[in-house]
Amino acid sequence: QVWQIRLDMHLLNHDGNITDAASIAGIVALCHFRRPDVSVQGEEVTVYTPEERDPVPLSIHHMPICVSFAFFHQGTYLLVDPTEREERVMDGLLVIAMNKHHEICTIQSSGVVMLLPDQILRCSKITAVKVAEITELIQKALENDQKARKEGGKFGFAESIPNQRITAFRMESAAVDTNDVEEQAGEIIAKADPPSEVFASPVLHTPGTAQIGEGIESSWGDLEESEKEEAVEEEGESEAVAFECEKVETEGTSTLRETKNEPIVLSDSEEEEVVILEPQELPRKTR
Repeated sequence: QVWQIRLDMHLLNHDGNITDAASIAGIVALCHFRRPDVSVQGEEVTVYTPEERDPVPLSIHHMPICVSFAFFHQGTYLLVDPTEREERVMDGLLVIAMNKHHEICTIQSSGVVMLLPDQILRCSKITAVKVAEITELIQKALENDQKARKEGGKFGFAESIPNQRITAFRMESAAVDTNDVEEQAGEIIAKADPPSEVFASPVLHTPGTAQIGEGIESSWGDLEESEKEEAVEEEGESEAVAFECEKVETEGTSTLRETKNEPIVLSDSEEEEVVILEPQELPRKTR
């Protein structure tokens, strides 16, 4: 016999980094939850009501806490706990879940940024510090809640409902006037300084690529190391073609003679046919 626990989360206000907020809310809810006490005698199972026996907490061995990192300018700048506006312009996001024992529970990376090992190690060190602080805050909040309940007072959610503390930071949606957008945009463009340099046509650094402005030169058309080696070998072979051998076939003998930049004559004594080949027409592998 096991208990089936379902955890539902409802967002009251979202201003960025919902992953960290949801992980903290979820682990705190599980630590705060109390299930009914149960006794088993043979095949008979008895579930006691809160009036009969005090509910018991779940067996939670550790609390994994998520810490999110936002990266900007291809990882040049690092930001912890990004807001909703910062998430709109970030290049990538890294989420590390860790407990207070410095044990990594999960790592999730998203976006278009490529992270280096040193960056991930730096984020893990920051995560260890943040997790220790958040875990201490959670434990203090649970202790205060338990102390208030023993004294018969209200604490946490029950205390917040009558005072409307949960919705104190709620913001009403306001309509945006878009009638004068074109005029405002024209004024901003008129006041702005013109660009220092304008390129009327794309700059072609290599065949098959196009780039407007100088920027960074694309290496798409460059040769790989293996291709460069093959090109060097082919150049050496083409130079060796200049020193060819003349082969004269007779009925029983054949003679080889080195010539330099001269046509090669292949003669067949039986058919009396002469073929003249230019050096550039010979196969590349011919020495």
